[in-house]
Amino acid sequence: MASSNDLDIVRVTKQFGAHFAVNDVTFSVAPGEFFSILGPSGCGKTTLMRMIAGFENPTSGDIRIRDKSMIGVPANRRPVNMVFQSLALFPMMSVGENVAYGMTCRGVGRAEADERATRMLERVGLKGFGDRQVTALSGGQRQRVAIARCLVLEPTLVLLDEPLGALDLKLREHMKIELKQLQGTFNTTFAYITHDQSEALVMSDRIAVMNQGRFEQVGNPRELYHNPGTPFVASFVGETNRWQGAVSAGSNGAVTVRLPSGVSLHGQGQAVAGDALCFARPEAIALASDAAGLSALSNRFEGRVSAVLFDGANSSLLIDTPGFGQPVRAVLPQAGALAGINVGAPIHLGWSSDAMKVFAA
Repeated sequence: MASSNDLDIVRVTKQFGAHFAVNDVTFSVAPGEFFSILGPSGCGKTTLMRMIAGFENPTSGDIRIRDKSMIGVPANRRPVNMVFQSLALFPMMSVGENVAYGMTCRGVGRAEADERATRMLERVGLKGFGDRQVTALSGGQRQRVAIARCLVLEPTLVLLDEPLGALDLKLREHMKIELKQLQGTFNTTFAYITHDQSEALVMSDRIAVMNQGRFEQVGNPRELYHNPGTPFVASFVGETNRWQGAVSAGSNGAVTVRLPSGVSLHGQGQAVAGDALCFARPEAIALASDAAGLSALSNRFEGRVSAVLFDGANSSLLIDTPGFGQPVRAVLPQAGALAGINVGAPIHLGWSSDAMKVFAA
């Protein structure tokens, strides 16, 4: 049966000697989808991308673009373009020449290539930049030139390998939104790799979390954040509190875990008897100045503020809580009596059992 996907990866494996860089990976990317592969350095994501682009051959499995197998098809004959972190722009060429270069290589006439390059620069917000030197551009402008050079060839699939990695933080935040908007405007299929979870969460329609050559979980950003399927996904995607203990009771998805100190925590999960890992997001930790404010929660404790990590709307507190090996992290309230809390202040904290995910360790 023909596939309606732009990309189908079927049981792809890549071995280097005895090492599996990519281990039996299968996924599909739909037309117009922004699909990200998120994982730490060395997890195999760049190797996977290089196989899709044609720079590496898989040891086994199939790579299909619009239902045509790419095995044995050289990189320059695939309907794919790649944007690298280094951008790989030609410094001796003007902006317009950089964008037109791929078209002239494919035999498009000079006048038509220049005209298409001019139109494309306008669409990525660089109208009138055609004659400028690449070296005179800012990081964000160079980024857009690299994307324009890619999109002007109308590839089925655009591959982006950590393209924002070299930018400073402010520009990266800006380019995240811009890339997402550009992708929506052109409705081109993007496969994006990154180790930065905030990039993946903000931009992607779906994300695959990769670890040691395999996909741990594939889902939309909300699913991965709120319903992680493995301890690795729970700890890698977003900030979280993590505790280890032993399951002391459990039925129908409700689990009680006893920490080494003897403190009991109540959460949700399929943990069988034995060691367990518990995860609770900082924003799930409710704070109050007295115990009465938290009476409805199944996990309730008293602590003392050990640090205030101020970062505007993303500010948080570290709370030393008896029975816990490390401070509990909670989001600092933006308003109310606790908004101005200082180090050393006593505080009550708690969270519902629904807010704590439990996995077998």
